[in-house]
Amino acid sequence: MTSEATDPTEGLRKLIELARFVLFDFDGPICRLFARHSAVGVAREQVRWLEGRGLHGLLTNGVRDDPDPQVVLRAVDRRRPGSDLVVELEERLTHEELTAVGSAWPTPYADALIRTWSAVGVRLAITTNNSPRAAIRYLDGRGLLDCFAPHIYGRTQDLRLLKPDPHCVRRALSAMGADPAGTLMIGDTPSDFLAARAAGVHFLGYARDARKEGLLRGVGADRIVTSLEPVLSVVRSIGAAG
Repeated sequence: MTSEATDPTEGLRKLIELARFVLFDFDGPICRLFARHSAVGVAREQVRWLEGRGLHGLLTNGVRDDPDPQVVLRAVDRRRPGSDLVVELEERLTHEELTAVGSAWPTPYADALIRTWSAVGVRLAITTNNSPRAAIRYLDGRGLLDCFAPHIYGRTQDLRLLKPDPHCVRRALSAMGADPAGTLMIGDTPSDFLAARAAGVHFLGYARDARKEGLLRGVGADRIVTSLEPVLSVVRSIGAAG
């Protein structure tokens, strides 16, 4: 279902009809990467690893308790940008993401949506703050890699370029020769929306719960679905009509 009050399908159809290129965030719209391999546990292990090296002072109290391992990584990068410490911490996070792939939960309707959109000739890319290696491993395991390859753009060692910076979005646009006006991004976080807006592409929010929806609306996202099922239905109907 969508969260719009009146005739949600019409607005969704218009958004989908203009899209010749679709950029997917990875963790959220495609899968729950840390569904069983706890992100909270990964974040705490990062903190313990830093503390074991006498580097706990790099983190404020709020960051030490944050459940998102990327928050910890970025906090260290702000204090030690480009350092060997950041490189090692990023590689440790990548290892945890690769481990998490094995127990990730596919987002309902995502596989079918990806295959259908690809089949009707829309070009797809991944634009994520996760490691591209994790995205590739997951997509390959689901038989979806050919729908995206080679257009998978993820975290680099320059952490300043993570979303909300539009760097990965602009990389995808440039590589595919995509017109931003004909491009749609699907994401589930405020940073996804802000990156899409900065790059001039359309945005569809995916919110699996009320908290996610509230965060998206808080930064100005006004087109949000709580399931990918209506998106799939519209793409199928457009494909059938074509």
